[in-house]
Amino acid sequence: MQLKKILFILLFSLSVLGFSQAPELTPLSKISVVTCGPGSELYSTFGHSAIHIEDTSLGINAIYNYGTFDFTTPNFYMKFVRGKLDYTLARQSFPYFLKEYEYENRWVRSQELQLTLTERQELFNFLETNYLPENRDYKYDFFYNNCATKIWDILKEVYGDKLVFDKNYLKELHTHRQLIRQKVKINSWSGFGIDLALGSVIDDIATPKEHMFLPDYIMEQLDVAQLNGQPLVAKSKVLLEANSEDSASSFFISPELWLIILLIIILVLTYFDFKNNTRRRWLDFILFFITGIIGLLIVFLWFFTDHSATAGNFNILWAFPPNLIIAFIVAQKRGPNWIAKYAIFLAILIVVSGILWMFGLQLFSPLILAIWAALIARYLFLFWSYHKPKIA
Repeated sequence: MQLKKILFILLFSLSVLGFSQAPELTPLSKISVVTCGPGSELYSTFGHSAIHIEDTSLGINAIYNYGTFDFTTPNFYMKFVRGKLDYTLARQSFPYFLKEYEYENRWVRSQELQLTLTERQELFNFLETNYLPENRDYKYDFFYNNCATKIWDILKEVYGDKLVFDKNYLKELHTHRQLIRQKVKINSWSGFGIDLALGSVIDDIATPKEHMFLPDYIMEQLDVAQLNGQPLVAKSKVLLEANSEDSASSFFISPELWLIILLIIILVLTYFDFKNNTRRRWLDFILFFITGIIGLLIVFLWFFTDHSATAGNFNILWAFPPNLIIAFIVAQKRGPNWIAKYAIFLAILIVVSGILWMFGLQLFSPLILAIWAALIARYLFLFWSYHKPKIA
């Protein structure tokens, strides 16, 4: 992994080009939209889009890439978490760009745009102006302002009403969460984390244009869009094929297995607590503390970041933030009697979560059922235990 990162940084450093000003393109020039397939890392799971400009007469072979950011940015990690990190337009040598995707074993396809020389020059001038240091940074948003959405937005800004969007390019519309699940497996830690962190706002049906936050859909739209009454794409070709690999992840490291094991452990411990009229206070502390921490994280992402997709997150019902404080109370040998009612209240909140899921107000990860079952079992036991005298 370290070798891969070093190689990427080296290729990126060697690939930055420089023009003092946008030259006049020749009739041999070509402009294409390049779409790249998914990679193995989470940040590359959704693919990538960029604009390729080539003019052999001028020696231009550059890729304009809106999917980069600066690791040296002050307070990088805090800005990233809070959704305040600016992304930037990079201009790279296309052969080096392609080498990176060949190294990562990702497919790359190109759609050459059917543009007049004047139209090519207009787009080239726009990109060059956008690449100026004072213009190249932009406020990234995963759904509404990323490397893929930038493609259509730029084309629309350059060509205006001459560029016509085809709203009927999709046979079926999906929600934003469903679109994510097309790329990220539900039974994966990344998929589970995404479903935990993103709120009910992503369970609305995405418009045809909103589908284009995924590079695959911008590629589909370009194939049917028209410019000046003519097809926008002149021809398409495959630049790189990905070698087929067995990417099936092991069930032994899947969240499904470990959450089921967690459920069994909690049920078994709770059974013996019930049978022996005891209570493992350390177990209650851990469950309350962890759900409280998760709840605080949800509150932070919902109210204290610029992420548009983390709002309205009803995971906060079962990951209840006050649990962080209650954890220290249930750790006592005998806490106040109202803890019994509080435990029932938490169980009811989980049931409410299920009702919201049933009516489609928010889709939860199916993996969460194991956690819900474990928590309800423990809450019911806690209610029972506080009604039993002399519990150890």
